[in-house]
Amino acid sequence: MSIMPHACALGKPGSLWDNNQRRMFSGNKMAAKSINVNKTDINSGTSTPGNLPLDVMGLFFFAYRDFVGDADALLEKQGFGRAHHRVLYFVNLRPGMPVADLLDILKITKQSLARVLRQLIDNGYVEQMTGKSDRRQRLLYATDKGRAFFESLSASQASRIDMAIKSLPHDSRDIICRFLAEMVEPGDHATLKRLNLTNT
Repeated sequence: MSIMPHACALGKPGSLWDNNQRRMFSGNKMAAKSINVNKTDINSGTSTPGNLPLDVMGLFFFAYRDFVGDADALLEKQGFGRAHHRVLYFVNLRPGMPVADLLDILKITKQSLARVLRQLIDNGYVEQMTGKSDRRQRLLYATDKGRAFFESLSASQASRIDMAIKSLPHDSRDIICRFLAEMVEPGDHATLKRLNLTNT
């Protein structure tokens, strides 16, 4: 069961949102010194979580923090956030992507996507067209403005990736891509292939 903090629960100790059941859980405020991490207090110093890849986990945190940092600053100037960046990425990656496909990829509600799309459309970054073969389809395209903005957002990220790969052995790019693909849920591997993000 996937349980994660929900926006509605912020500031309300003990409230969690179950994404599978779509319901709130309420509980008492956790004691300050309670041990709640798989019965192992990783901060206590009394036990060593040797079976956890703490080095890889930590490196992921710092790499992701710096990877998104520059883009976040540009997005903030436009009043946008990471959700807008994700939409711009996929609309630029696959022009004409149906809204239904984007919903499936991002795993967000229709309401959340509708709000983000409306802001991008109203500000001239994305345009929406009706499908030719299926009039019920809503197809998304980046405008010239949307493509230019996406290129600006991607410049520092691409540079960071290129610099990191250049410092590694020549076949490292394929290994990195395979590693990241293996971290994706198996059910989404077909989507990765359809988007030309992997050859496997």
